[in-house]
Amino acid sequence: MSLRVVAPGKAVVLGEYAVVDGAPAIVAAVGVGVDVTVTPASTRTTSSPVGDTRFVDAALDAVHAPAAHYAFGLVDPPTGLSGKPGLGGSAAAVVAAIHAARTLAGHAPDPNAVRVLATEVHHAVQGSGSGIDVAASTHGGLLRFVRDALPQPVPTPDGILRLVWSGHSADTGPRVQRYLAWPGRARFVQDSAAVVEAFAHDPLRALRDGRRLLAAMASQAGVDWATPALDRIAALADAVGGAAKPSGAGGGDVAVAWLPDAEADARFRAACGDAGLPVLDTALDPLGVRAV
Repeated sequence: MSLRVVAPGKAVVLGEYAVVDGAPAIVAAVGVGVDVTVTPASTRTTSSPVGDTRFVDAALDAVHAPAAHYAFGLVDPPTGLSGKPGLGGSAAAVVAAIHAARTLAGHAPDPNAVRVLATEVHHAVQGSGSGIDVAASTHGGLLRFVRDALPQPVPTPDGILRLVWSGHSADTGPRVQRYLAWPGRARFVQDSAAVVEAFAHDPLRALRDGRRLLAAMASQAGVDWATPALDRIAALADAVGGAAKPSGAGGGDVAVAWLPDAEADARFRAACGDAGLPVLDTALDPLGVRAV
C-alpha cells in the first residue's frame, strides 16, 4: 500500500533578518511545495528530482523510518525559470519526510511534533536558519512566527498575495552573516517588530514600510539586497496602488506583492508580464503538511 504526503513551500511576507534575532515575522505557506510517495520495499531507499537527498535522509533517520522507497517530487513547480525561486523546498521535504514516516508508524497527525523535529533536522543539515520555512510547511496558511515559539495563524487581510520571480536565485547564508555582524541590529529589530504588528490592519503600508526598513538596514550593514528586477517589481506594484518587496534575504529569488483588489491585481500581472517578470501561478496553502 502506498502513501503520498504533500508539504507546501513558504514566502516570507515581513520580518526578514530580524527573525533570526527573535523578532516576529509573517510567513505564507504557498502551493509550490514538495511531495513524497512511499511504496513498499525490503530496504529503505530515497530518490529526489534534484539528486540531493541529504535533508530527507537525515529526516528519515531521525524518525527511524521503516523500510520503503521514499520518492520525493515537486508540487506545482514554476516552469521556465532560470533558477530556484527560494520557496523553502528543503524545509518542505524534511517536513514531508517526517510526517510520512510518522504516519507509517501509526502516529496520529501532530503538527507541533513534526515542526519541532523538522526544525532540528533542517538546522543540523543546513547549519543555520530560524525555522520559519519549516513552520509554514507544517502548519500552512498565513502565520505570525517567532523563533522557538508556537506559530500563530494570522487572519488574511483584504487583498491578493502574489509572488514574482526576479530572474535569478540568491544565497541566503552570506547575507544573514553580514547582518549578524552589523552593530545596529537592536533598533532594526524593534522597528521590524512594529511593521509586522501593523500588517493585520494595513498590509499595503506594512509592506512599503518593511521595504524601506530593509533597504536602510542593507545599506548600513553592507548586505547585497536590492536588484534592478526587485526594484522594478516594487515600482510596478506601487503604480497600481499595491505594494511589493523582496521575500526573504533579497539579492534575487522572488518578491512578495500585495494588491488591494482584483482590478489592481490584473493590472499588476499584465505589467509584470510586459516587463518579463513572471508572476508565479501559486496561492496560499491553508492546510500545511498532510496525506492526500
